[in-house]
Amino acid sequence: MKNKYIAITAFISMTMLSCVSDGAKNVTETVNKGTTEVVETEIIKELVATVDYSAGKEVYGKTCKACHQATGKGIPTAFPPLAKSDYLLEDKNRAIKIVLEGLTGEVTVNGNTFNGTMTPQAISDQEVVDVMNYVLNSWGNEGGEITLEDVAAQK
Repeated sequence: MKNKYIAITAFISMTMLSCVSDGAKNVTETVNKGTTEVVETEIIKELVATVDYSAGKEVYGKTCKACHQATGKGIPTAFPPLAKSDYLLEDKNRAIKIVLEGLTGEVTVNGNTFNGTMTPQAISDQEVVDVMNYVLNSWGNEGGEITLEDVAAQK
């Protein structure tokens, strides 16, 4: 979470610096809107790519990896994938609730049916945030982030 704010602060600082510089102002005036949007998007992607999810990776290694595997691909017919998972990315609040309360029964993930049990995870709210943010942003997932407030809302 702290790194998210650092990335946002860095982006704002870079934007402010470019506004102050006369040279940047002249260049910005000569660049068309489409190109400016592309440059801003690339800067944001670079900042997001530097976010540190190591705390979540550690929680994942202790609580999730045995079933969902280091690759997030799960185990076919037994444990669903988290990597590029339509079920996970479709509803972050449902995903939080599953971590908190567990899940029993049939689910369909990426067109495949799984019928098993995931036990509630005995981890702190901060660890839920950390592991969810790691999962939502690993293995090709672009799921954004959740906050402590999001976790509290699912309790």
